[in-house]
Amino acid sequence: MATQSEFGHSACRNYEARLEDYLHGELRGADAQSVIEHWQSCPGCRARFEDAALSLRLLRAAEPSSDPGPGFARGVMARIRTAENEKLAVRANFWQPFVSFGWRFAATATLALMALVSYNVAWNHPAQPKVAAVRPTEGLDLLAPEPVRVSTTGDEVLMMFDGQR
Repeated sequence: MATQSEFGHSACRNYEARLEDYLHGELRGADAQSVIEHWQSCPGCRARFEDAALSLRLLRAAEPSSDPGPGFARGVMARIRTAENEKLAVRANFWQPFVSFGWRFAATATLALMALVSYNVAWNHPAQPKVAAVRPTEGLDLLAPEPVRVSTTGDEVLMMFDGQR
């Protein structure tokens, strides 16, 4: 079973896993011999082996870099913070007209509410009752055949409704 690598060469999955072990000299005897025989007969695995061997030689040829010093981390972090602050400034500039409009709207709504409250307090409107008052009327009602009188018991109320049918 062959897989496609990111370098464009196809290699067998089982032997690709043994590549690093062989390059570091950890495979010995029959295992090493079977890997070599497979790589000689499989062009994809051979190309992967050659790439890995070249990379290992380049890494060994390169000199180790010197210590960057204690200020390196602070300098990198300062650059990161500067870049983040620039991004935030760009975002803030984009939203600034909307924020300004929001503050103006809130201030206008507050002033309108204060004007309405002061108007209500200044005119001091008395509260009107929510319950309807029933008053007996004097004299004859033109629409009713009898003079209207207030019922005094529950039976009279029931008889009044029963008689209107």
